[in-house]
Amino acid sequence: MARILLAPGFWLGAWAWDEVAEHLRGLGDEVTALTLPGLDPDDPDRLSATLETQARAIVAAAGESAVLVSHSGAGAAAYMATDLAPEVFSRAIYADTAPMPDGFVLNPALGDAVDFPLPQTWEEVEAAGNSLAGLDDAQLARFRERAVSVPAGVAGRPISLSDSAARLKVPTTLICTSYPSELVQQLRDAGEPPLFRELRNIDAEYLDLPTGHWPMWSKPIELADLIHEAAQR
Repeated sequence: MARILLAPGFWLGAWAWDEVAEHLRGLGDEVTALTLPGLDPDDPDRLSATLETQARAIVAAAGESAVLVSHSGAGAAAYMATDLAPEVFSRAIYADTAPMPDGFVLNPALGDAVDFPLPQTWEEVEAAGNSLAGLDDAQLARFRERAVSVPAGVAGRPISLSDSAARLKVPTTLICTSYPSELVQQLRDAGEPPLFRELRNIDAEYLDLPTGHWPMWSKPIELADLIHEAAQR
């Protein structure tokens, strides 16, 4: 059916996609879930990872053709990957994230810190705009136990894109979970916040999946179905 790459957001490894990947494989898709550079707790050099090394790892995993699905902070490296090698991606799907403009910094408040750990309380996580809707105590406990801090070269450095317009032609789907698609398009048109500004240059498809910021846990089957359907287009 489709060859699908799954890139998880901040603090997460390939394990975060387990339920989604299982369902996609049951639908006949070939699925690879990625642990991006910098997020493998067993890598002694992980804090040297950058957005560019993450983007190049995604391109390498794509091979000759793949549908790229990114979540949250992985949207930055994913979009950079489509800039580096637009020809290898048959579609880019963004789950509660978006293709971000050149110069955008995921965490501009990071300062001189070497990494960005998961905040100490869930209240802090939600205060940063990351809805925990749909997650139970067991899921939150697993998240806390397995979370890996994000290197500063990923969380605190600007996205760098080329002058090529080729990435803008990669078929693009947004799966809107924390915010309804109508609001995302309003923010896109307003140009604020900058997170959605690049979408003004892309003829994207917008799909709604009302839940929180981690739909791979709160609604894994529904998310997998949307990914599978979008991958066929």
